Amino acid sequence: MQSASALIQIAQQTRQAASKLALLATEEKNQAIEAIALALESAKDDILQANIADCQIATTEGITKPLYKRLQLDEHKLRDAIAGVRDVGKLDDPVGNVQIHREIDTGLILKRITCPLGVLGIIFEARPEAAIQIVSLAIKSGNGVILKGGKEALHSCEAIVKAIKKGLANTNVNPDAVQLLTTRAEILELLQLDKYVDLIIPRGSNAFVKFVQDNTRIPVLGHADGICHLYIDEAADIAKAISITVDSKTQYPAACNAIETLLIHSSIAAQFLPQIATALQTQNVELRGDERTLKILPNIVAAKATDWETEYSDLILAIKIVDSLTEAISHIDNYGSRHTEAIITEDITAAETFQGLVNAAGVYHNCSTRFADGFRYGFGAEVGISTQQMPPRGPVGLEGLITYKYQMSGNGHIVTTYTGANAKSFTHRDI
Repeated sequence: MQSASALIQIAQQTRQAASKLALLATEEKNQAIEAIALALESAKDDILQANIADCQIATTEGITKPLYKRLQLDEHKLRDAIAGVRDVGKLDDPVGNVQIHREIDTGLILKRITCPLGVLGIIFEARPEAAIQIVSLAIKSGNGVILKGGKEALHSCEAIVKAIKKGLANTNVNPDAVQLLTTRAEILELLQLDKYVDLIIPRGSNAFVKFVQDNTRIPVLGHADGICHLYIDEAADIAKAISITVDSKTQYPAACNAIETLLIHSSIAAQFLPQIATALQTQNVELRGDERTLKILPNIVAAKATDWETEYSDLILAIKIVDSLTEAISHIDNYGSRHTEAIITEDITAAETFQGLVNAAGVYHNCSTRFADGFRYGFGAEVGISTQQMPPRGPVGLEGLITYKYQMSGNGHIVTTYTGANAKSFTHRDI
């Protein structure tokens, strides 16, 4: 474990490296991103072997099935993560964009220009490829990053960060811009470094995110639960509804954008439920239904009150019959986590009502909730998903890692000129 003073030194080094990174040209950052991709490809075998070791240790220690799925990093996942790095390299540079260019008065010019946040502290559980996504986005947006992966992904993260630093060594990005912490005790120390760290992004359980929020003065961006709903409207196309439900639950059940509750309009429940039950049970999904659902599907488990507020992250799905769109929206308001919600319907008015009234970062019509992902949105990758009301919201890519500053240039201008009886007027003319 690092001592507190050692952690401060690491944070200072990261901040110093980040300050230089913020001034680099787009081409220099893109060269560094390609160097990272090449280094990860070269270290592929080491990274995969490290992940196998992590998986073996985790199995011995009794890791939960959803967490184990997140921990696993196979050749395909690694290949996709490296492709994501290169996609970030192709994105427009978010730094240095002039958002406002305004003449305040003759010779007095105001600009609002995008700039990096500074240093990001990223604390994540299990999923080691998150480190790859986060570093590429941090470099592109001109930020330094201090990573703290879950203990279950320790060897994987060490192998990944070692490769990344090796790749950066021959670029204009100082490898000190990327740091890895390795012990749980360092999390609390990191949360106290508000002098050096500008944003904390926690990726983990609801309890963990709340712990982070309660123990730091640093701004926190992130989401806790991913309790996502799919509402099958009375005007749903049954074939579409079955296909989308199965994908939303089973394509990757450990993901935060997989559905946990299925809401079905009562007018189609008798027709739809037996078909969707067969389709889901073929995929080994355990179904838990309310009283009305049990009358149609008597062989499934009875849902408890806690099922409506549970993120299973597993092949378990709660089912409830509702009598109207209004009742479906009310249920989502009560139990949703403002992550991603979807409606299946051929009624455009119902879809527009749902999308207008449901308060979530993503509100979908006739498509799988599994699309809630920065890579699929064309962000190249994401540092996480935010369910907070203030932006950035949803999958957070480059735009969530920048801020802006106001730059003003004059020629001896003073405020006194613009006050008093003979006050001069501002021109406020956009250039």
